[in-house]
Amino acid sequence: MTRGKQKIEAQKKNAEKNQKSKGSQFEARAVALKVTCPICKVQLANQNQLGDHYSSKHPKEKPPSDLS
Repeated sequence: MTRGKQKIEAQKKNAEKNQKSKGSQFEARAVALKVTCPICKVQLANQNQLGDHYSSKHPKEKPPSDLS
């Protein structure tokens, strides 16, 4: 069991450690999602997912060719 200064230092260290691990992942999500469906504006990670998206959500439409 720690007392006094050791306890305060341990609490500060744990608070900093826990604070760094928390947070939103919006930046990472924005970097990963690079392809956008022109019809419904859904963001996808790659062209293969776009093809799957078109086959399931827009079956009457033809998927666009590789734009990248």
